[in-house]
Amino acid sequence: MVGVSRKISAASARGHTRKSKQNSSFQLPSGMFKKISVILLVGFLAWAYKAIQPPPPKICGTPDGPPITAPRIKLRDGRHLAYKEHGVPKDMAKYKIIFVHGFDSCRHDAVIATELSQEVAEEIGVYVLSFDRAGYGESDPNPKRTVKSTALDVEELADQLGLGSKFYVIGFSMGGQVIWSCLKYIPHRLAGATLIAPVVNYWWPGFPTNLSTEAYYQQFRQDQWALRVSHYTPWLTYWWNTQKWFPASSVAAHCPDIFSRHDKELLPKFSLRGKHEAQIKQQGEFESLHGDMMIGFGSWEFDPMDLENPFPNNEGGSVHLWHGDEDGLVPVTLQRYIAGKLPWIHYHELPGAGHLFPLADGMGIAIIKALLLEEK
Repeated sequence: MVGVSRKISAASARGHTRKSKQNSSFQLPSGMFKKISVILLVGFLAWAYKAIQPPPPKICGTPDGPPITAPRIKLRDGRHLAYKEHGVPKDMAKYKIIFVHGFDSCRHDAVIATELSQEVAEEIGVYVLSFDRAGYGESDPNPKRTVKSTALDVEELADQLGLGSKFYVIGFSMGGQVIWSCLKYIPHRLAGATLIAPVVNYWWPGFPTNLSTEAYYQQFRQDQWALRVSHYTPWLTYWWNTQKWFPASSVAAHCPDIFSRHDKELLPKFSLRGKHEAQIKQQGEFESLHGDMMIGFGSWEFDPMDLENPFPNNEGGSVHLWHGDEDGLVPVTLQRYIAGKLPWIHYHELPGAGHLFPLADGMGIAIIKALLLEEK
């Protein structure tokens, strides 16, 4: 029995030795493990950095860029703005309007000019100038784009085209948001202004927290996340809107669920965009769509609800804000609050209307006449 026990003990010892050798064969020296970890970390960081970097823009007129087909002006900083003229010749016009297009649009999408026939334009005496905002259509991207820069582009465009010391501005959706910047930075140049369904920034400090929070959570969850990224981590905006793991902005994706019943009735009018739709983002989505998101929902240098009346002495000008009470993109509750804080604004709320109401028959002319002809 003693001999058997010794044999079993010896066998166990040999087995234990073999297991120890096997286990030790899978262990890396600590220095090697650290080197591999560093290599993996550097590789991941390099991949992540590349993933969040937008591709370079395809600037119009460059060898690899789209052709230039529109008239353009050259700004002081060297950039170009493309524009389009509507209505009567500016030298014959009684009223001169600069129109600012919205998100995922361009100079061709001047909604107020859609029904502006030559006869109506002559009757009113109106000239409308639309332009591609920076990075859209055939206007050069602006890597230094800010809340203020588009207002200054508007002013320089007016000066180079000889619109005079004062002119009117009208903006739709994200272009409507730009009109707040015009009221802040170039009020002395304005004869009047109209905001059509202007996009709001949920982080404007003038909003009561409960009101802006309630409106914010009325959005689709994917849009809540898209705006959070644009506001808190703008350097991730390109990656968030191009990655495939989570749904990105429903607005950028043209999801039909964001539109109201009235909007869906108006969508066929968008078929006219087929002639120029390819131009809108031809220089890159980062320069156009993503830039809009980062500026529109970023941290602003001012709060629109702190603005003062640009026409305090009844000198003839007026400011109008139009909004549909079934707008699924911009909550009407926030527009009502803004209008209440700024009683000098002429607020027009349209029952049953959605975000696309300017495309409805006769609406563009009504908006123009309210700004130009109605009692101020």
